[in-house]
Amino acid sequence: MKNHIIKFTKPVLLAAVFIGGVYSCEIQENFEYQESGIDGKLEISAWEFIKRDTSLSMFESAIVRAELQGFFSDSETRTFIAPTNTAFSEYLETNSYASIDDVPLPILRNALKYHIVNDKVLFTDPKLFENNKPLPYSTENGQTMYLSHNSNFIGLINEGTSKQWEIYSSNIEPLGDVVHVVNSIVYFSAPSGDLNVPDPTVKTDTIYPIHDTYVNGGSQSGVNFGSDVLLKVKNVDGNGDYDRKAFLMFDLNDFDEEGVITDIKLEIAVKFTHAKGVALDLYAVQDTLWNEMGLTFDNATFPTDDPIASLTTTKVSTFNYDLTDYVTGLGGMQRVAFMLDGEAGTNETDEFGSKENTDFNMPMLIATLGSGNSFLELEKNNGFSVNTGEAFVWNSDVLEISGASNGDIIYTVEGIPQNGWLIKGAQTLQVGDKFTQQDIDLMNLVYINNGSGSADQIDLSAKDRVGSIIEPFTLEILIQ
Repeated sequence: MKNHIIKFTKPVLLAAVFIGGVYSCEIQENFEYQESGIDGKLEISAWEFIKRDTSLSMFESAIVRAELQGFFSDSETRTFIAPTNTAFSEYLETNSYASIDDVPLPILRNALKYHIVNDKVLFTDPKLFENNKPLPYSTENGQTMYLSHNSNFIGLINEGTSKQWEIYSSNIEPLGDVVHVVNSIVYFSAPSGDLNVPDPTVKTDTIYPIHDTYVNGGSQSGVNFGSDVLLKVKNVDGNGDYDRKAFLMFDLNDFDEEGVITDIKLEIAVKFTHAKGVALDLYAVQDTLWNEMGLTFDNATFPTDDPIASLTTTKVSTFNYDLTDYVTGLGGMQRVAFMLDGEAGTNETDEFGSKENTDFNMPMLIATLGSGNSFLELEKNNGFSVNTGEAFVWNSDVLEISGASNGDIIYTVEGIPQNGWLIKGAQTLQVGDKFTQQDIDLMNLVYINNGSGSADQIDLSAKDRVGSIIEPFTLEILIQ
């Protein structure tokens, strides 16, 4: 094979420099190759190019495992975004995979298919002459990739979206195809902004406990700690000498602002936590007749139902519990009482500022209130079908809500799929995660089946930023 001497302008390579170092580079002032028979073209297939280049060995292994070799050697014309070994090493470390073999095969296959563009994209193309003007191209996984270059003739992937990448080496032309090399695994992520930022007309209101204290089991079960400046929690065996549970009571009628409660959280200031990464559970207490100067372990009414909220302890300054579903489900403003208890048998010490503590913020319920003047309507909930082990990219034919701008219609995941994953950008969504109608419209969401089941479902709710709500509903998935 003859050596191709290709000229460049920048440290970032703009054409083929791989295959065991057979290529060298010099200065060039743009994407046009100099006259002298040098054109950056290779007399081998894209698959042969990848196999011969040691810096793409992990890409080769991933392609083989996903059984996608045919895309790189058939007669169709495509553009391949080729991640280097560095890219794969970073991807594996970020996602806690020991090796490519540990990546779930459907997720790996979907990621690789996004790196296959169903068009021939050379930066010498007149359509791409203007810098910083990204053009959309369809990829093999059904999503869109935007390609462009900056004023320094460095190729860019997904310029103008939430995440963009520079191309390390571009305009490599194996037989019939194009290869651009990158140092990252790339993905599409639509810009969505901060989904926790409300409309400017939305208000917040804060109330404080009318009573708070803790109780202690064992030999101190009859002692009252209502004047203590700390709320203490510890679960050893449930009711022994070292077991402590915190109680708080609020009157929701203390909220002064008018509007519809769209979110409400309990915030408590952390004085100390062992932060063992165990559960700290919040329970609803039916008894609201106690007061902090009379409550003891012996006379407390302990809850018997499951927790209404829970978190995992970490080293932070405040713990926050989402109580939106609980409060909005009460049907009216009233007194509410809660109990904090640690995960059974974990022996973790947690201490929080009480309303008597002057060194820490007292516990508080913080409500976000909207006008409630908008009205959301579920226009489409058609679900979709997907082949076993394959991926499906969402669009507005699958799910659509009207009544606000697309970026302000916010979905919350209430139940995750049991036979696959819901992916937004590079994030696998979990219960409580959010996305917008804009994410759906821009095909930023992907469902990937894990190779099992004949059906699946995702439970969702929706709201806008001013208080309109759509109660939880189910999106059905048929697996073929």
